[in-house]
Amino acid sequence: MFRQAGHDALTVYDQGLRGHGDDDVAEICRREGRALVTLDLDFADVRTYPPGDYPGLIVLRVANQSRSSVLRVLGRILPPLDSEPVSGHLWIVDDFQVRIRGTDAGTTP
Repeated sequence: MFRQAGHDALTVYDQGLRGHGDDDVAEICRREGRALVTLDLDFADVRTYPPGDYPGLIVLRVANQSRSSVLRVLGRILPPLDSEPVSGHLWIVDDFQVRIRGTDAGTTP
């Protein structure tokens, strides 16, 4: 979906990171300048993963984690990716809204 929209996207499978720990995945994303899109709620902890240290953290908090539900939610965030800040920010995306938290710990709509 991200690739089709023109984004340079890779999966943990593409990168050979399947089974690696959160810190390893986060560090590779940081090194490569890639935003991390994940269902792993650990990445929403700003004490462990300060948004300002990363090229973007997008955490999906969806009730139904089926493929179709996740793809629907991802489709909703594609338009804001072109107009809202990602680098240095934490996006919390649920079934109804996107909350963006920046390095200043403020929240924007």
